[in-house]
Amino acid sequence: MTEQNNVSLNPKAPEQGERLHRGLSNRHIQLIAIGGAIGTGLFMGSGRAISVAGPSVIFVYMLIGAVIFLVLRAMGEILLSNLRYKSFSDFTTDLVGPMAGFFLGWSYWFMWVVTAVADIIAIVGYLHMWWPDLQPWIPALAVIGVLLTLNLVSVKNFGEIEFWFSMIKIVAIVALIIVGGGMIAVGFTSPSGAQASVANLWNDGGMFPNHLLGFLGAFQIAVFAFMGSELVGTTAAETQDPEKTLPKAINAVPVRIMVFYVGALAVILMVTPWRLVSPDKSPFVAMFTLAGLGIAAHIINFVVITSATSSANSGIFSTSRMAFGLARERSAPQFLGKISKNGVPRNALFLSAVMLLSSIVLLYAGDSISRAFNLVTTVAAVLVIFAWAMIMVSYLMYRKKFPSRHKKSKFRLPGGRFSAWLALAFFAFTIGVLTMNEETLMGLLAMPVWFVILGIGWVFKRRADARRHEAISTRTAQIAIVEASEIFSAR
Repeated sequence: MTEQNNVSLNPKAPEQGERLHRGLSNRHIQLIAIGGAIGTGLFMGSGRAISVAGPSVIFVYMLIGAVIFLVLRAMGEILLSNLRYKSFSDFTTDLVGPMAGFFLGWSYWFMWVVTAVADIIAIVGYLHMWWPDLQPWIPALAVIGVLLTLNLVSVKNFGEIEFWFSMIKIVAIVALIIVGGGMIAVGFTSPSGAQASVANLWNDGGMFPNHLLGFLGAFQIAVFAFMGSELVGTTAAETQDPEKTLPKAINAVPVRIMVFYVGALAVILMVTPWRLVSPDKSPFVAMFTLAGLGIAAHIINFVVITSATSSANSGIFSTSRMAFGLARERSAPQFLGKISKNGVPRNALFLSAVMLLSSIVLLYAGDSISRAFNLVTTVAAVLVIFAWAMIMVSYLMYRKKFPSRHKKSKFRLPGGRFSAWLALAFFAFTIGVLTMNEETLMGLLAMPVWFVILGIGWVFKRRADARRHEAISTRTAQIAIVEASEIFSAR
């Protein structure tokens, strides 16, 4: 493998009209990544994280956010080292091997399907506040239809829609921080008698009221919350001027997420003592409700519905692009590699939408919306840890195979190999943490089944590739024989 010819992509290059359109600007890329990462993990899942870890949940988000920043920098360095890479599935295939790329591509696709399912479950839960008697399948089906419609438009229109979706949730978080800060400043007392105060962070058992086990118990939902940060890596093929936009997006997203998560959670914990935060409800809505601001609670409920829709929208975007890439690599059915007239992978979008129908089954099969949400978020967390780990493994292989690229790079991973190994060790530790809780263990135990399915799929792919290559070789030999016969006859 040479550095001039180093991407194991589909040998048949797509025609210009069959390529994904580069219609996303820097502001689109940044907001898509933020929109994917700031969603149900913060607005709904953080209630459970707070109830488990107490105020120490702030440190959980800070720790995981720091590790994710390393993943993003490693991904950015690799993507910019060769602009023929269209996603991290591409560079994993090239640097680690076709089997690794196959496993990563399909796992990431499945991860975002599961995540979008979690978002739909969360939306149904939010709507329960307004329509408690509404059958769950009705809003679930409506959301799936809306998401499919949004993603069938051109990528530029999708980027614009997602930009404004993300702006709504960012404005809501900023408003919460400002309003919450005002409550803290005046010592606001809620109808329950709880007084807003900075001291709420430590005056009920300290910042680690549930000790180490409580701190570790919040890892699963926090990992799920940061899922989507890597979306900048799946939008690389549709980014204008990637050498300029990707570094800006990668450097800005972790800082913004840290501010939004840590700032918002700190304000919630100061206004509402952690023991009063329900694990089954959005702490954003609950905070305004406890403060007696009923109208504001309804506004925030609308915002979190928009937020979950935004997060699911980013997920559908990602799954369709990953399925498209897998089809072009002949790792998925070829019909998924078809592009519509407006430059979107239409068939891949329809497949993702069909998969989302499983959310309706889960809503009726589980004991509660919260339990269904916890199960699917655990599965998604394990899958995204696998994706992040493969990015770091790819970085280590990149450093080994192409040292000259690293020397020329202007956008490097801080700490280099040490940071990559540190992140991998952290991911292994996090998987171990997931075995400590019965609910997260259930989701974790489902993962071997998925990887067995992928293994079987890989075997079938290899056999299909072998048959195709044999057919090509046979056809080539037949043509050569015919040509030789014609030459001999001519003599």
